[in-house]
Amino acid sequence: MNTPPSSRVASFGQTEINWDKLDKRRFYVNGAGLFTGVTVALYPVSVVKTRLQVASRDIAEKSAFSVIKGILKNDGVPGLYRGFGTVITGAVPARIIFLTALETTKISAFKLVAPLELSEPTQAAIANGIAGMTASLFSQAVFVPIDVVSQKLMVQGYSGHAKYTGGIDVATKIIKSYGVRGLYRGFGLSVMTYSPSSAAWWASYGSSQRVIWSRLLGYGSDSKATAAPSQSKIVLVQALGGIIAGATASSITTPLDTIKTRLQVMGHQENRPSAKKVVKDLIAQDGWKGFYRGLGPRFFSMSAWGTSMILTYEYLKRLCAIED
Repeated sequence: MNTPPSSRVASFGQTEINWDKLDKRRFYVNGAGLFTGVTVALYPVSVVKTRLQVASRDIAEKSAFSVIKGILKNDGVPGLYRGFGTVITGAVPARIIFLTALETTKISAFKLVAPLELSEPTQAAIANGIAGMTASLFSQAVFVPIDVVSQKLMVQGYSGHAKYTGGIDVATKIIKSYGVRGLYRGFGLSVMTYSPSSAAWWASYGSSQRVIWSRLLGYGSDSKATAAPSQSKIVLVQALGGIIAGATASSITTPLDTIKTRLQVMGHQENRPSAKKVVKDLIAQDGWKGFYRGLGPRFFSMSAWGTSMILTYEYLKRLCAIED
């Protein structure tokens, strides 16, 4: 038996704050600060993942631990934050675009699937998945150039890659060699990677929360548990949903992410390999497991990023909620 819309609002609605109930100005201003803090804490994981994905066969560092050890030995802690300034510069506008598109699309998507009378977890998976994919598509225009520049900084001087003086130097050399389109190197693969990844992440997050609340904690429409859940319980469920979402999305999209990353960090040589050549090289070097280079750090990154991001995001929504 499917959950009536009114019952859904009474159960899961107790844990969620809708977009129309937010003070948008406070949301964007406070969000910029909060998400910057999350980025500072978790950025080193992205550096380690990227180095693992682009390492040549003769590089001895085959594990995340050895990469970290090598970075600290050669560059100290600052080495774990290569490209950080570039990422922060683009992260704020990209995140504003993403979150705005996510929330507005989610409202429309829920209205679209409501007449289908599907189960609540299924409706949440479809609506959140559509919203996540749409938001990713909109934000890629800002995110891809930032990604290209920051990843070149992350691997500079490593495994034969060129060195740069900073993000502006990277962007200048790319534009000089290839024009603005050079900043969108791997754009197609980025869309193919991040859009499904975002769809899988948000679909898993939305549906897993419904399953946990209704089937494990008894907050469904037929439940006797009518009292609103405690704040600590809400946060715990949101964190668990983030971990599940990160595991799902990383498992699905790591191969595409590996190909995309290697394409984006190739030097400025005229005969840069195509995606097809990258695939052949990966198979020749490591077999099919080569596509899962950096899976451990990517899984940790997506789970940690996702969980931290969603807890920050949900806290931000509570912070900026308009009082009735």
